Amino acid sequence: MGPAIAGPAERPEPSDRGTSLTETVVATALLLVVIGGLGSMGAFGMMTAENQGHLAARTTEYAQDKMEQLLVLASGDSATDTRVFPASTAGGTGLAIGGSANPAAPVAGYVDYLDKSGTLVASVDGADPDGWFYKRSWAISSPEANLKQVVVSVTVESTLGRTAPPVSTVTALKAFPF
Repeated sequence: MGPAIAGPAERPEPSDRGTSLTETVVATALLLVVIGGLGSMGAFGMMTAENQGHLAARTTEYAQDKMEQLLVLASGDSATDTRVFPASTAGGTGLAIGGSANPAAPVAGYVDYLDKSGTLVASVDGADPDGWFYKRSWAISSPEANLKQVVVSVTVESTLGRTAPPVSTVTALKAFPF
């Protein structure tokens, strides 16, 4: 006689009960951990894009705007007020030697302020006005006779996260008589 063949009662039956609550909880916990990690990467990416993409690009644009406003002045101009737009012919420093390109230590007459949309915000005696978001400061020096160096720096009041605010600096030389 040959080997006995197991009948239907002796075969193990597959479980058709589905997944248990424990398996579901473990799978959900793993999914939440993965989503949490991806979420923090997304938040970091958003902060980096805002700070280094948007804000840094705007500070560079506003520094270039101020530089163009200063370079259009005559080399000997020491009275044009470039803290307003359009510039007035009196009451300012023009291209007089002085100022500071350090936004943390601006010099009155060599600083102006912009709101978030890039509109000038009035300042009294160089004090930080309410509602400013961008600060532009500039310095004029004369490294050689008949030559002026113009340095403009722009920073922002605040950024997303705990990163240092971006600062953009542009420098140009202006020769006499231009």
